[in-house]
Amino acid sequence: MTSTFPEEGARRQPSRFDATGHWRTTSERWNTTRLNPPNRLWGSNGVTFGPDGRLYVAQFIAGQISAVDPASGIVDVVVPMDSPVQAPDDLAFGADGSMYIADITPGRVWRRDPAGEFTLVSDAMTLPNGITCVGNRLFVNEMRGNGRLMELFPDGGEPTLLTDGLAWGNAMQLGPDGLLYYPHMIANEVWRISPDGGEPELVAENVDDPVAVRFDQGGVLVVLSRGVAGIVTRIDLGTGARSIVVSGVAGLDNAAFDDENRMFVSSYASGGVTEMHTDGRIREIVPRGLDGPFGVTVDLGGTVYAADHYRLAGPDGPDEHASVSAKASGTENADARTHTSGGIVTHDLRPFVHGITAADGVLHLTSQLGEVRTYDPVAKTTRIRATGLSEPTGIAVAPDGSLVVAETGGGRILRIDATDTVAVLAAGLEHPVDVAFDGEGRCYVSDDRLGAVLRLDNGEAVTVADGLGAPQGLVVRHDELFTVETAHRRLRSISLVTGKSGIDAENLAVGLPPGTTRPTPRLVPGVPGPPRQFAGLALGPDGSLFLSANGEGSVLRLSR
Repeated sequence: MTSTFPEEGARRQPSRFDATGHWRTTSERWNTTRLNPPNRLWGSNGVTFGPDGRLYVAQFIAGQISAVDPASGIVDVVVPMDSPVQAPDDLAFGADGSMYIADITPGRVWRRDPAGEFTLVSDAMTLPNGITCVGNRLFVNEMRGNGRLMELFPDGGEPTLLTDGLAWGNAMQLGPDGLLYYPHMIANEVWRISPDGGEPELVAENVDDPVAVRFDQGGVLVVLSRGVAGIVTRIDLGTGARSIVVSGVAGLDNAAFDDENRMFVSSYASGGVTEMHTDGRIREIVPRGLDGPFGVTVDLGGTVYAADHYRLAGPDGPDEHASVSAKASGTENADARTHTSGGIVTHDLRPFVHGITAADGVLHLTSQLGEVRTYDPVAKTTRIRATGLSEPTGIAVAPDGSLVVAETGGGRILRIDATDTVAVLAAGLEHPVDVAFDGEGRCYVSDDRLGAVLRLDNGEAVTVADGLGAPQGLVVRHDELFTVETAHRRLRSISLVTGKSGIDAENLAVGLPPGTTRPTPRLVPGVPGPPRQFAGLALGPDGSLFLSANGEGSVLRLSR
Protein backbone atom coordinates (compact mmCIF):
# COMPACT_ATOMS: atom_id res chain seq x y z
CA MET A 1 0.00 0.00 0.00
CA THR A 2 1.04 3.65 -0.34
CA SER A 3 2.20 6.24 2.14
CA THR A 4 1.24 9.87 1.47
CA PHE A 5 4.16 11.47 3.30
CA PRO A 6 5.56 13.62 0.46
CA GLU A 7 9.36 13.84 0.38
CA GLU A 8 9.38 17.57 -0.28
CA GLY A 9 6.98 18.25 2.59
CA ALA A 10 9.09 16.18 4.97
CA ARG A 11 12.22 18.13 4.09
CA ARG A 12 10.37 21.38 4.57
CA GLN A 13 8.99 20.37 7.96
CA PRO A 14 11.28 17.95 9.81
CA SER A 15 9.89 16.81 13.13
CA ARG A 16 11.08 16.68 16.70
CA PHE A 17 11.12 12.88 16.29
CA ASP A 18 13.37 12.78 13.25
CA ALA A 19 15.45 15.81 12.28
CA THR A 20 16.15 14.39 8.81
CA GLY A 21 12.50 14.25 7.80
CA HIS A 22 12.97 10.81 6.23
CA TRP A 23 11.15 8.72 8.83
CA ARG A 24 8.36 6.78 7.11
CA THR A 25 5.56 4.54 8.30
CA THR A 26 5.41 1.42 6.13
CA SER A 27 2.50 -0.96 5.62
CA GLU A 28 1.59 -3.64 3.10
CA ARG A 29 -2.05 -3.55 4.11
CA TRP A 30 -2.97 0.08 4.72
CA ASN A 31 -2.63 3.43 3.02
CA THR A 32 -1.13 5.74 5.63
CA THR A 33 -1.83 9.47 5.55
CA ARG A 34 -0.49 12.10 7.90
CA LEU A 35 -3.45 14.37 8.67
CA ASN A 36 -1.29 17.26 9.85
CA PRO A 37 2.38 18.21 9.60
CA PRO A 38 4.79 17.14 12.34
CA ASN A 39 5.56 19.64 15.07
CA ARG A 40 9.20 20.70 15.35
CA LEU A 41 8.84 21.92 18.94
CA TRP A 42 7.52 19.67 21.69
CA GLY A 43 5.64 22.48 23.36
CA SER A 44 6.94 26.02 23.98
CA ASN A 45 6.84 27.91 27.24
CA GLY A 46 9.37 30.48 28.44
CA VAL A 47 11.17 32.34 25.65
CA THR A 48 14.05 34.80 25.79
CA PHE A 49 16.82 36.01 23.54
CA GLY A 50 20.28 34.68 24.32
CA PRO A 51 23.64 36.38 23.92
CA ASP A 52 23.98 34.82 20.44
CA GLY A 53 20.79 36.48 19.15
CA ARG A 54 18.80 33.24 19.04
CA LEU A 55 15.48 32.79 20.80
CA TYR A 56 15.75 30.20 23.56
CA VAL A 57 12.61 28.16 24.25
CA ALA A 58 11.89 26.18 27.43
CA GLN A 59 9.84 23.08 26.64
CA PHE A 60 8.07 21.73 29.71
CA ILE A 61 6.47 18.76 27.94
CA ALA A 62 9.71 17.67 26.28
CA GLY A 63 11.96 18.33 29.26
CA GLN A 64 14.41 20.16 27.03
CA ILE A 65 15.43 23.63 25.83
CA SER A 66 15.83 24.59 22.18
CA ALA A 67 17.25 27.62 20.40
CA VAL A 68 15.45 29.09 17.40
CA ASP A 69 16.98 31.28 14.72
CA PRO A 70 14.25 33.93 14.27
CA ALA A 71 15.35 34.56 10.66
CA SER A 72 15.39 30.98 9.37
CA GLY A 73 13.24 29.15 11.92
CA ILE A 74 16.00 26.55 12.39
CA VAL A 75 15.59 24.73 15.71
CA ASP A 76 18.56 23.34 17.67
CA VAL A 77 18.30 21.45 20.95
CA VAL A 78 20.74 23.00 23.41
CA VAL A 79 19.61 21.32 26.65
CA PRO A 80 18.52 17.76 25.81
CA MET A 81 16.00 15.52 27.56
CA ASP A 82 18.67 13.62 29.47
CA SER A 83 20.17 16.71 31.11
CA PRO A 84 19.74 17.40 34.86
CA VAL A 85 16.81 19.67 33.95
CA GLN A 86 13.55 17.70 33.87
CA ALA A 87 10.64 20.11 33.32
CA PRO A 88 11.86 23.58 32.23
CA ASP A 89 9.09 26.17 32.13
CA ASP A 90 10.90 29.51 32.02
CA LEU A 91 14.44 30.77 31.56
CA ALA A 92 16.55 33.92 31.66
CA PHE A 93 20.12 34.98 30.93
CA GLY A 94 22.40 36.76 33.38
CA ALA A 95 24.84 39.49 32.40
CA ASP A 96 27.69 36.96 32.29
CA GLY A 97 25.86 34.79 29.72
CA SER A 98 24.70 32.15 32.19
CA MET A 99 21.30 30.61 31.55
CA TYR A 100 18.98 30.28 34.56
CA ILE A 101 16.17 27.74 34.34
CA ALA A 102 12.97 27.27 36.36
CA ASP A 103 12.52 23.48 36.56
CA ILE A 104 8.91 23.66 37.63
CA THR A 105 7.59 20.30 38.83
CA PRO A 106 10.80 19.03 40.47
CA GLY A 107 10.92 22.42 42.21
CA ARG A 108 14.45 23.30 41.19
CA VAL A 109 16.29 26.29 39.77
CA TRP A 110 19.43 25.66 37.69
CA ARG A 111 22.35 27.67 36.36
CA ARG A 112 23.93 26.61 33.09
CA ASP A 113 27.19 28.51 32.64
CA PRO A 114 28.51 29.60 29.23
CA ALA A 115 30.62 26.40 29.11
CA GLY A 116 27.48 24.26 29.45
CA GLU A 117 28.04 23.14 33.04
CA PHE A 118 25.01 22.85 35.34
CA THR A 119 24.83 23.99 38.96
CA LEU A 120 21.80 23.59 41.21
CA VAL A 121 20.88 27.03 42.53
CA SER A 122 17.90 25.98 44.67
CA ASP A 123 15.61 23.04 45.38
CA ALA A 124 13.66 24.84 48.08
CA MET A 125 10.94 26.39 45.91
CA THR A 126 7.53 24.95 45.08
CA LEU A 127 6.61 25.17 41.39
CA PRO A 128 9.21 27.81 40.44
CA ASN A 129 8.08 29.43 37.21
CA GLY A 130 8.59 33.11 36.46
CA ILE A 131 12.31 33.85 36.33
CA THR A 132 14.25 36.97 35.39
CA CYS A 133 17.69 38.49 35.80
CA VAL A 134 18.61 42.04 36.70
CA GLY A 135 22.27 42.12 35.72
CA ASN A 136 23.58 39.09 37.59
CA ARG A 137 20.84 39.20 40.22
CA LEU A 138 18.32 36.35 39.95
CA PHE A 139 14.60 36.52 40.80
CA VAL A 140 12.10 33.65 40.73
CA ASN A 141 8.41 33.36 41.64
CA GLU A 142 6.12 30.40 42.32
CA MET A 143 3.05 29.31 40.34
CA ARG A 144 0.81 28.36 43.24
CA GLY A 145 -1.61 29.80 45.74
CA ASN A 146 0.21 31.99 48.28
CA GLY A 147 3.25 31.81 46.03
CA ARG A 148 6.49 33.58 46.83
CA LEU A 149 8.73 35.94 44.90
CA MET A 150 12.36 35.31 45.87
CA GLU A 151 15.83 36.56 45.11
CA LEU A 152 18.21 33.61 44.77
CA PHE A 153 22.00 33.73 44.97
CA PRO A 154 23.74 31.40 42.50
CA ASP A 155 27.08 31.64 44.31
CA GLY A 156 25.60 30.77 47.69
CA GLY A 157 23.66 32.55 50.39
CA GLU A 158 20.17 32.27 51.81
CA PRO A 159 17.31 33.23 49.45
CA THR A 160 15.60 36.53 50.17
CA LEU A 161 11.82 36.73 50.28
CA LEU A 162 10.56 39.83 48.49
CA THR A 163 6.86 39.07 48.92
CA ASP A 164 4.36 36.23 49.20
CA GLY A 165 0.62 35.90 48.64
CA LEU A 166 0.92 35.52 44.86
CA ALA A 167 -2.21 34.04 43.28
CA TRP A 168 -0.12 31.96 40.88
CA GLY A 169 2.92 33.87 39.70
CA ASN A 170 4.38 33.49 36.23
CA ALA A 171 6.57 35.28 33.68
CA MET A 172 7.91 38.58 35.03
CA GLN A 173 10.29 41.33 33.98
CA LEU A 174 12.02 44.47 35.21
CA GLY A 175 10.18 47.57 34.09
CA PRO A 176 11.67 50.87 32.85
CA ASP A 177 11.02 52.30 36.33
CA GLY A 178 13.38 49.76 37.91
CA LEU A 179 10.58 47.69 39.50
CA LEU A 180 9.76 44.00 38.98
CA TYR A 181 6.39 43.40 37.31
CA TYR A 182 4.62 40.06 37.68
CA PRO A 183 1.11 38.60 37.21
CA HIS A 184 -1.33 37.12 39.69
CA MET A 185 -2.78 34.64 37.22
CA ILE A 186 -5.81 33.57 39.23
CA ALA A 187 -6.66 37.08 40.44
CA ASN A 188 -6.35 38.60 36.92
CA GLU A 189 -3.97 41.27 38.19
CA VAL A 190 -0.52 42.70 37.52
CA TRP A 191 1.68 43.79 40.43
CA ARG A 192 5.13 45.34 40.89
CA ILE A 193 7.75 45.48 43.61
CA SER A 194 11.26 46.84 44.07
CA PRO A 195 14.05 44.27 43.52
CA ASP A 196 15.22 45.31 46.98
CA GLY A 197 11.86 44.45 48.57
CA GLY A 198 9.22 46.63 50.16
CA GLU A 199 5.48 46.80 49.77
CA PRO A 200 4.12 45.38 46.47
CA GLU A 201 1.84 47.64 44.45
CA LEU A 202 -1.16 46.74 42.32
CA VAL A 203 -0.61 47.98 38.76
CA ALA A 204 -3.63 46.67 36.86
CA GLU A 205 -6.71 44.62 37.68
CA ASN A 206 -9.35 42.90 35.54
CA VAL A 207 -6.70 41.78 33.07
CA ASP A 208 -7.80 38.78 31.02
CA ASP A 209 -6.09 35.59 32.30
CA PRO A 210 -2.61 37.15 32.61
CA VAL A 211 0.14 34.59 32.11
CA ALA A 212 3.13 36.81 31.28
CA VAL A 213 4.11 40.46 31.61
CA ARG A 214 6.69 41.92 29.24
CA PHE A 215 7.92 45.38 28.21
CA ASP A 216 8.52 46.36 24.63
CA GLN A 217 11.45 48.54 23.61
CA GLY A 218 9.32 51.65 24.12
CA GLY A 219 8.50 50.80 27.74
CA VAL A 220 4.89 49.75 27.09
CA LEU A 221 3.64 47.00 29.41
CA VAL A 222 2.46 43.99 27.41
CA VAL A 223 0.33 41.34 29.12
CA LEU A 224 -0.37 37.98 27.50
CA SER A 225 -3.54 35.98 28.15
CA ARG A 226 -3.49 32.20 28.57
CA GLY A 227 -7.02 31.79 27.20
CA VAL A 228 -8.23 30.31 23.94
CA ALA A 229 -8.60 33.68 22.17
CA GLY A 230 -4.93 34.67 22.44
CA ILE A 231 -5.62 38.12 23.91
CA VAL A 232 -2.75 40.60 24.28
CA THR A 233 -3.26 43.73 26.42
CA ARG A 234 -0.97 46.76 26.13
CA ILE A 235 -0.92 49.22 29.02
CA ASP A 236 0.62 52.70 29.02
CA LEU A 237 2.10 53.05 32.50
CA GLY A 238 1.91 56.83 32.32
CA THR A 239 -1.78 57.13 31.51
CA GLY A 240 -3.13 53.67 32.31
CA ALA A 241 -4.66 53.50 28.83
CA ARG A 242 -5.18 50.00 27.48
CA SER A 243 -5.42 48.52 24.02
CA ILE A 244 -6.44 44.92 23.40
CA VAL A 245 -5.96 42.67 20.38
CA VAL A 246 -7.20 39.13 19.80
CA SER A 247 -4.53 37.10 18.04
CA GLY A 248 -6.19 33.68 17.86
CA VAL A 249 -3.03 32.02 19.23
CA ALA A 250 -4.61 29.80 21.89
CA GLY A 251 -2.80 29.35 25.15
CA LEU A 252 -0.20 32.10 24.97
CA ASP A 253 2.62 31.50 27.42
CA ASN A 254 5.46 33.98 27.05
CA ALA A 255 7.01 36.64 24.82
CA ALA A 256 10.32 38.27 23.94
CA PHE A 257 11.16 41.46 22.03
CA ASP A 258 14.17 41.80 19.76
CA ASP A 259 16.22 44.97 19.20
CA GLU A 260 13.83 46.01 16.41
CA ASN A 261 10.89 45.73 18.83
CA ARG A 262 9.48 42.66 17.10
CA MET A 263 7.45 40.52 19.48
CA PHE A 264 7.83 36.72 19.45
CA VAL A 265 5.39 34.59 21.45
CA SER A 266 5.14 30.99 22.58
CA SER A 267 2.09 28.82 23.25
CA TYR A 268 1.90 26.22 25.98
CA ALA A 269 -1.12 24.74 24.18
CA SER A 270 0.29 24.34 20.68
CA GLY A 271 4.01 25.05 20.79
CA GLY A 272 5.68 26.94 17.98
CA VAL A 273 7.19 30.40 17.87
CA THR A 274 5.10 33.18 16.35
CA GLU A 275 5.91 36.77 15.50
CA MET A 276 2.99 38.96 16.53
CA HIS A 277 2.33 42.50 15.32
CA THR A 278 0.67 45.17 17.44
CA ASP A 279 -2.58 44.79 15.48
CA GLY A 280 -2.72 41.04 16.17
CA ARG A 281 -1.42 39.86 12.80
CA ILE A 282 0.88 36.88 13.11
CA ARG A 283 3.68 35.19 11.21
CA GLU A 284 4.80 31.73 12.24
CA ILE A 285 8.56 31.33 12.69
CA VAL A 286 8.20 27.74 13.90
CA PRO A 287 4.71 26.44 13.03
CA ARG A 288 2.42 25.51 15.86
CA GLY A 289 1.04 21.97 16.06
CA LEU A 290 0.25 19.15 18.45
CA ASP A 291 2.15 18.85 21.73
CA GLY A 292 1.08 15.18 21.90
CA PRO A 293 -1.30 13.92 20.78
CA PHE A 294 -2.38 11.21 23.22
CA GLY A 295 -5.94 9.89 23.07
CA VAL A 296 -7.67 10.19 19.69
CA THR A 297 -11.26 9.66 18.58
CA VAL A 298 -13.55 10.24 15.58
CA ASP A 299 -17.22 11.17 15.79
CA LEU A 300 -19.91 9.92 13.41
CA GLY A 301 -19.49 13.01 11.25
CA GLY A 302 -15.82 12.20 10.71
CA THR A 303 -14.39 14.97 12.93
CA VAL A 304 -11.11 13.86 14.50
CA TYR A 305 -10.49 14.95 18.09
CA ALA A 306 -7.14 14.59 19.82
CA ALA A 307 -6.46 14.85 23.55
CA ASP A 308 -3.42 17.13 23.47
CA HIS A 309 -2.66 17.58 27.20
CA TYR A 310 -3.75 21.22 27.39
CA ARG A 311 -6.53 21.23 24.82
CA LEU A 312 -8.95 19.42 22.57
CA ALA A 313 -7.59 19.76 19.07
CA GLY A 314 -7.81 18.09 15.70
CA PRO A 315 -6.27 18.00 12.24
CA ASP A 316 -7.43 20.65 9.80
CA GLY A 317 -6.54 18.50 6.77
CA PRO A 318 -3.90 16.20 5.31
CA ASP A 319 -0.28 17.32 5.37
CA GLU A 320 -0.04 17.19 1.62
CA HIS A 321 -2.82 19.80 1.29
CA ALA A 322 -0.75 22.39 3.14
CA SER A 323 2.31 21.53 1.06
CA VAL A 324 0.43 21.79 -2.24
CA SER A 325 -1.11 25.09 -1.21
CA ALA A 326 2.28 26.54 -0.40
CA LYS A 327 3.80 25.36 -3.67
CA ALA A 328 0.86 26.65 -5.70
CA SER A 329 1.31 30.11 -4.23
CA GLY A 330 5.04 29.97 -4.89
CA THR A 331 5.80 30.84 -1.26
CA GLU A 332 6.71 27.96 1.01
CA ASN A 333 7.16 30.25 3.97
CA ALA A 334 5.63 30.93 7.36
CA ASP A 335 2.85 33.08 5.92
CA ALA A 336 1.64 30.22 3.72
CA ARG A 337 1.42 27.97 6.76
CA THR A 338 -0.32 30.48 9.00
CA HIS A 339 -3.65 29.74 7.32
CA THR A 340 -3.73 26.24 8.81
CA SER A 341 -1.93 27.06 12.09
CA GLY A 342 0.24 24.00 11.73
CA GLY A 343 -2.66 22.04 10.27
CA ILE A 344 -4.46 21.98 13.62
CA VAL A 345 -7.74 23.41 14.93
CA THR A 346 -8.06 24.12 18.67
CA HIS A 347 -11.59 23.20 19.75
CA ASP A 348 -11.19 24.13 23.41
CA LEU A 349 -8.60 24.41 26.16
CA ARG A 350 -8.92 21.36 28.43
CA PRO A 351 -6.02 21.19 30.92
CA PHE A 352 -4.34 17.78 31.29
CA VAL A 353 -6.75 15.88 29.01
CA HIS A 354 -5.30 12.46 28.17
CA GLY A 355 -7.82 9.90 26.94
CA ILE A 356 -10.89 10.54 24.79
CA THR A 357 -13.80 8.83 23.07
CA ALA A 358 -16.78 10.20 21.14
CA ALA A 359 -20.36 8.94 21.43
CA ASP A 360 -23.82 10.39 20.79
CA GLY A 361 -22.55 13.90 20.08
CA VAL A 362 -20.45 14.27 23.22
CA LEU A 363 -16.85 13.55 24.18
CA HIS A 364 -15.81 11.52 27.21
CA LEU A 365 -12.41 12.49 28.60
CA THR A 366 -9.87 11.30 31.15
CA SER A 367 -7.33 13.68 32.63
CA GLN A 368 -4.07 13.60 34.54
CA LEU A 369 -5.96 15.34 37.34
CA GLY A 370 -7.54 11.92 38.02
CA GLU A 371 -10.90 12.88 36.56
CA VAL A 372 -13.38 11.59 34.01
CA ARG A 373 -15.56 14.19 32.34
CA THR A 374 -18.21 14.35 29.64
CA TYR A 375 -17.94 17.39 27.39
CA ASP A 376 -20.46 18.73 24.86
CA PRO A 377 -18.41 20.42 22.10
CA VAL A 378 -21.45 22.34 20.82
CA ALA A 379 -22.93 23.62 24.08
CA LYS A 380 -19.43 23.89 25.67
CA THR A 381 -20.73 22.25 28.84
CA THR A 382 -18.90 19.79 31.08
CA ARG A 383 -20.16 17.12 33.45
CA ILE A 384 -17.80 15.56 35.99
CA ARG A 385 -18.25 11.78 36.05
CA ALA A 386 -15.52 10.69 38.47
CA THR A 387 -12.68 12.21 40.49
CA GLY A 388 -9.78 10.97 42.59
CA LEU A 389 -8.68 8.25 40.17
CA SER A 390 -5.06 7.15 39.79
CA GLU A 391 -3.81 7.94 36.30
CA PRO A 392 -6.92 7.22 34.22
CA THR A 393 -5.96 6.78 30.57
CA GLY A 394 -8.02 4.92 27.95
CA ILE A 395 -11.79 5.24 27.90
CA ALA A 396 -14.55 3.52 25.91
CA VAL A 397 -18.34 3.39 25.85
CA ALA A 398 -19.80 -0.03 26.69
CA PRO A 399 -22.80 -1.44 24.79
CA ASP A 400 -25.09 -0.43 27.68
CA GLY A 401 -23.90 3.20 27.47
CA SER A 402 -21.74 3.16 30.57
CA LEU A 403 -18.17 4.41 30.50
CA VAL A 404 -15.30 1.99 30.98
CA VAL A 405 -11.94 3.44 32.03
CA ALA A 406 -8.45 2.02 32.36
CA GLU A 407 -7.21 3.30 35.74
CA THR A 408 -3.56 2.85 34.89
CA GLY A 409 -2.05 3.84 38.23
CA GLY A 410 -4.53 1.74 40.21
CA GLY A 411 -4.29 -1.38 38.08
CA ARG A 412 -8.05 -1.44 37.65
CA ILE A 413 -10.77 -1.29 35.02
CA LEU A 414 -13.67 0.89 36.16
CA ARG A 415 -17.28 1.26 35.03
CA ILE A 416 -19.16 4.56 35.40
CA ASP A 417 -22.92 4.30 34.92
CA ALA A 418 -25.51 6.92 33.99
CA THR A 419 -25.79 8.03 37.63
CA ASP A 420 -21.99 8.46 37.86
CA THR A 421 -21.65 5.50 40.18
CA VAL A 422 -18.19 3.96 39.89
CA ALA A 423 -17.78 0.18 40.03
CA VAL A 424 -14.71 -2.02 39.63
CA LEU A 425 -14.84 -4.43 36.69
CA ALA A 426 -11.32 -5.83 37.27
CA ALA A 427 -8.49 -5.21 39.73
CA GLY A 428 -4.96 -6.37 40.33
CA LEU A 429 -3.78 -5.65 36.78
CA GLU A 430 -0.18 -4.65 36.13
CA HIS A 431 -0.54 -1.41 34.16
CA PRO A 432 -3.77 -1.22 32.09
CA VAL A 433 -3.64 1.53 29.47
CA ASP A 434 -6.55 1.26 27.04
CA VAL A 435 -9.91 -0.49 26.69
CA ALA A 436 -12.08 -1.54 23.74
CA PHE A 437 -15.22 -3.59 23.07
CA ASP A 438 -16.00 -6.11 20.34
CA GLY A 439 -19.33 -6.64 18.64
CA GLU A 440 -20.42 -9.11 21.30
CA GLY A 441 -19.82 -6.64 24.10
CA ARG A 442 -16.63 -8.24 25.43
CA CYS A 443 -14.08 -5.87 26.98
CA TYR A 444 -10.39 -5.94 26.00
CA VAL A 445 -7.51 -4.28 27.85
CA SER A 446 -3.97 -3.40 26.79
CA ASP A 447 -1.28 -3.62 29.47
CA ASP A 448 2.01 -2.07 28.41
CA ARG A 449 4.11 -3.34 31.34
CA LEU A 450 2.75 -6.86 31.10
CA GLY A 451 3.21 -6.77 27.32
CA ALA A 452 -0.20 -8.29 26.73
CA VAL A 453 -3.76 -7.76 25.55
CA LEU A 454 -6.34 -9.19 27.94
CA ARG A 455 -10.06 -9.97 27.77
CA LEU A 456 -12.25 -9.53 30.83
CA ASP A 457 -14.43 -12.59 31.51
CA ASN A 458 -16.62 -11.98 34.56
CA GLY A 459 -13.92 -9.82 36.13
CA GLU A 460 -11.12 -12.25 35.36
CA ALA A 461 -8.36 -11.24 32.95
CA VAL A 462 -7.78 -13.82 30.21
CA THR A 463 -4.74 -13.43 27.98
CA VAL A 464 -5.55 -12.87 24.31
CA ALA A 465 -1.98 -12.12 23.19
CA ASP A 466 1.27 -11.76 25.10
CA GLY A 467 4.94 -11.15 24.37
CA LEU A 468 4.02 -7.76 22.92
CA GLY A 469 6.15 -4.63 23.05
CA ALA A 470 4.37 -2.24 25.43
CA PRO A 471 0.91 -2.28 23.78
CA GLN A 472 -1.14 0.87 24.36
CA GLY A 473 -3.81 2.14 21.94
CA LEU A 474 -6.50 -0.49 21.32
CA VAL A 475 -9.51 -0.86 18.96
CA VAL A 476 -11.65 -3.67 17.56
CA ARG A 477 -12.65 -3.62 13.89
CA HIS A 478 -15.04 -6.42 12.89
CA ASP A 479 -13.32 -9.60 14.10
CA GLU A 480 -9.84 -8.08 14.43
CA LEU A 481 -8.20 -6.35 17.34
CA PHE A 482 -5.50 -3.75 16.75
CA THR A 483 -2.96 -2.41 19.21
CA VAL A 484 0.02 -0.04 19.05
CA GLU A 485 3.21 -1.75 20.22
CA THR A 486 5.04 1.35 21.37
CA ALA A 487 8.29 -0.45 22.24
CA HIS A 488 8.61 -1.64 18.64
CA ARG A 489 6.81 1.32 17.02
CA ARG A 490 4.41 -0.89 15.11
CA LEU A 491 0.73 -1.70 14.72
CA ARG A 492 -0.27 -5.30 15.44
CA SER A 493 -3.48 -7.05 14.38
CA ILE A 494 -4.92 -10.04 16.24
CA SER A 495 -7.74 -12.19 14.87
CA LEU A 496 -10.46 -12.70 17.47
CA VAL A 497 -11.54 -15.84 15.60
CA THR A 498 -8.27 -17.70 15.02
CA GLY A 499 -5.90 -15.90 17.36
CA LYS A 500 -3.52 -15.32 14.47
CA SER A 501 -1.36 -12.25 14.94
CA GLY A 502 0.57 -10.10 12.47
CA ILE A 503 2.33 -6.77 11.97
CA ASP A 504 0.16 -4.32 10.02
CA ALA A 505 2.37 -1.21 10.04
CA GLU A 506 5.91 -0.38 11.13
CA ASN A 507 8.05 2.68 11.82
CA LEU A 508 5.34 4.52 13.73
CA ALA A 509 6.47 7.84 15.21
CA VAL A 510 5.37 7.03 18.76
CA GLY A 511 7.14 7.61 22.06
CA LEU A 512 10.43 9.41 22.53
CA PRO A 513 12.81 9.82 19.56
CA PRO A 514 14.95 6.72 18.87
CA GLY A 515 17.90 6.48 21.22
CA THR A 516 16.46 9.04 23.64
CA THR A 517 15.85 8.46 27.33
CA ARG A 518 14.26 10.79 29.81
CA PRO A 519 14.09 10.42 33.59
CA THR A 520 10.71 10.62 35.27
CA PRO A 521 10.50 14.04 36.94
CA ARG A 522 10.13 14.30 40.69
CA LEU A 523 6.58 15.56 41.01
CA VAL A 524 4.80 17.84 43.44
CA PRO A 525 1.84 15.98 45.04
CA GLY A 526 -1.43 16.98 43.42
CA VAL A 527 0.25 18.76 40.51
CA PRO A 528 0.33 17.07 37.09
CA GLY A 529 3.76 16.77 35.57
CA PRO A 530 4.61 16.33 31.89
CA PRO A 531 2.11 14.04 30.15
CA ARG A 532 2.54 10.28 30.33
CA GLN A 533 3.24 8.73 26.95
CA PHE A 534 0.08 7.26 25.39
CA ALA A 535 -0.23 6.33 21.72
CA GLY A 536 -3.99 6.30 21.24
CA LEU A 537 -5.85 4.43 18.53
CA ALA A 538 -9.38 5.00 17.20
CA LEU A 539 -11.77 3.55 14.66
CA GLY A 540 -13.45 5.89 12.18
CA PRO A 541 -17.01 5.47 10.89
CA ASP A 542 -15.65 4.31 7.50
CA GLY A 543 -13.46 1.61 9.07
CA SER A 544 -10.23 3.61 8.92
CA LEU A 545 -7.86 3.60 11.86
CA PHE A 546 -6.55 6.79 13.44
CA LEU A 547 -3.34 6.76 15.44
CA SER A 548 -1.69 9.31 17.73
CA ALA A 549 1.86 9.69 16.45
CA ASN A 550 2.86 11.39 19.69
CA GLY A 551 6.55 11.21 18.87
CA GLU A 552 6.25 13.75 16.06
CA GLY A 553 2.99 15.54 16.86
CA SER A 554 0.68 14.22 14.15
CA VAL A 555 -2.38 12.04 13.64
CA LEU A 556 -2.07 9.17 11.15
CA ARG A 557 -5.00 7.78 9.18
CA LEU A 558 -4.73 4.18 8.02
CA SER A 559 -7.26 3.33 5.35
CA ARG A 560 -7.77 0.22 3.25
